[in-house]
Amino acid sequence: MRRAQSEEASLPGLHGSPGPVPDAPDPLRRRLRRALGRLPVRGRSSRTLTVAAAGAAAAALLLPLASPGPYATAEQRDSSRLQQHFTDAAQQYKVPRSVLLGVSYLQSRWDAHDGAPSVTGGYGPMHLTDARTALAEAAPQAGHGHGGTEDARGDTAREARTAASHAGTPGEGRVPARLRTAERAAELTGLPKKELRESAAANVRGGAALLADAQKKLGRPLSADPADWFGAVAAFPAATERAAGTAFANDVFDVVRSGARRTNDAGQRVTLDAVPSLRADESQAAGHGLKRAGSAAPEAGPECPRSVSCEWLPAPYEEYTDDEGQPNYGNHDKAKRPGSASVDYIVVHDTEGPWDVVMDLIQDPTYVSWNYSLRSSDGHIAQHVRGKDAAWHAGNWYVNAKSVGLEHEGFLTDPDAWFTEAMYRSSARLVKYLAAKYDIPLDRQHVIGHDNVPGTTSANIPGMHTDPGPYFDWQHYFTLLGKPFKPEAGSGSRMVTIRPDYDKHQPQYTRCDDSGDPCPAHGSGAVRLHTAPDASSPLVKDIGLRPGGEDSTTGVNDTGARASTGQQYAVADRKGEWTAVWYLGEKAWFHNPRKQPTAVPARGQTVTPKAGKDEIPVYGRAYPEKEAYPAGVPAQELSPLPYKIAKGQAYAVGLKTRGEYLYAKDYDPEAEKFKVVRGDLTYYQIQLGHRVAFVKADDVRLIRSSS
Repeated sequence: MRRAQSEEASLPGLHGSPGPVPDAPDPLRRRLRRALGRLPVRGRSSRTLTVAAAGAAAAALLLPLASPGPYATAEQRDSSRLQQHFTDAAQQYKVPRSVLLGVSYLQSRWDAHDGAPSVTGGYGPMHLTDARTALAEAAPQAGHGHGGTEDARGDTAREARTAASHAGTPGEGRVPARLRTAERAAELTGLPKKELRESAAANVRGGAALLADAQKKLGRPLSADPADWFGAVAAFPAATERAAGTAFANDVFDVVRSGARRTNDAGQRVTLDAVPSLRADESQAAGHGLKRAGSAAPEAGPECPRSVSCEWLPAPYEEYTDDEGQPNYGNHDKAKRPGSASVDYIVVHDTEGPWDVVMDLIQDPTYVSWNYSLRSSDGHIAQHVRGKDAAWHAGNWYVNAKSVGLEHEGFLTDPDAWFTEAMYRSSARLVKYLAAKYDIPLDRQHVIGHDNVPGTTSANIPGMHTDPGPYFDWQHYFTLLGKPFKPEAGSGSRMVTIRPDYDKHQPQYTRCDDSGDPCPAHGSGAVRLHTAPDASSPLVKDIGLRPGGEDSTTGVNDTGARASTGQQYAVADRKGEWTAVWYLGEKAWFHNPRKQPTAVPARGQTVTPKAGKDEIPVYGRAYPEKEAYPAGVPAQELSPLPYKIAKGQAYAVGLKTRGEYLYAKDYDPEAEKFKVVRGDLTYYQIQLGHRVAFVKADDVRLIRSSS
């Protein structure tokens, strides 16, 4: 995920923590050992995989290519060392350079991550996996985890459901092929695995050797035509299902068609020239003997766009007896959305664990749940909870009842356990599909991180999770969604959208591990907020996160003084290169130089307390008034959070919503006992701080921001 200055590829077909500063060690070593020791995953239910032809550009049979050969001539050699490595490896193994570059872009966007392994033990620009070595060398991490004090269900009417008791047990197990591609690359190249991990030149050679080997196994020639390599590309992530390989190859071919150029994390400029006439022959993927989708009935299949690889791996909805001998059930609730209630949010999480461990946990009825998981290596998706039902993932029952939760394989405190381009693109396709299905606007008021979800009550705030964290690239994500964040008004606008240059903007964070050292310099989409227009001034305080009034910190999990890309705030003041916004009830300043701005002018609506009100309360959930609850449904308390909005302050509006409460307290396989309570009370969602909040419409006056 480490990045430098970039010019991104376009994407055809996609237009359209516990505690305030968690310190408990969460070693990558333990995570990987868990993954390796619990394979194969036990208790998997039958699956259905689905993939279809990509967009029209990917599926059309176009004219034959009229492109240069698979590698550049001496006269065409690039001054970039990494570019040269791709050229040399392509020539040595007779792989089209465009294919080699495209595969690497999908795996790492040509980054080397300073030699650090990914979440699946992958190294270098080609993401060659050596999970055993990653396990042996991993240093302790201080991640937010999924095992803190946050109640994933977030319903104060019920007993809390946390993930704290599921740390897993180390064990021995066979490492699957997708976690040991460096081993095969070493056999093919004669290079030691250490060199394949640490040398960019060797790493690229290893990737080229794997592609050439896959091509030979298909019985296909080492052709100069990229179109002849679809099957080899499909095999590259060592996928076991044809759908996953085909989806990965379609994304690689999309990149090759559109081209890309960027400067990677090592300062190396890399260019992939566009080949717009490239065609895709998906039948090539059949030659590898990859498993086909199951034959389950359509109603048992996943709810996914046809352009991704997706399986149905259901979370269990079943009764059990808990440790105290009491009846209980897990691990989600039945409903009938969107007919019973609207779906207003998509919540982005990271797993804080490897894929196979996560797939094991989601099938445990005593654990928590989410709707979808996305795999790092190839973007493969597993759906666990139907869109009509309410998963337990966000730590706030109001948000759970009105959202879909997406877990992305990765670790927020370890930015080089990266979110691959393959996963970003697959996730963007899924979000586009869900947004169209549920009529969800594609903005940061509706597509939010887990770290943007408010606590339900004052007591719950310190335990809320902090993923996906400051290293998630929201600008790139929304560019893939076809909704990049751009200036919308003039320089004097009274509203701004946070939008630093991810690669150039590298605020220093701490507590990424247990060493006490600062986190490595790294691109970030988050902006730090101060009490005065001076970098040496204290950070703003979050009285909800720290009721004792302690200062916010630079900890990677500390959201107390942080604004994130895409979030919008009302401008409170300007002074030189500094801008102040209203944040948690006070002025919060951030450095916003003209030559490298961290925010851009925006248009939109804000709210301010109505005349006569010195201050108004804010809430973590938009529940109905007491009188709206029918007999048999306990009225939920309207519990204000510790923050106040004073007169004269303004906050950006997300959505307007009627008070609503999903009552689903009992096990109900037929989904007949749940009730949706609606009242007359109306709320505005606002960007209060790093997290959103709600204010009563009766307490505020709506203002249209202008330039």
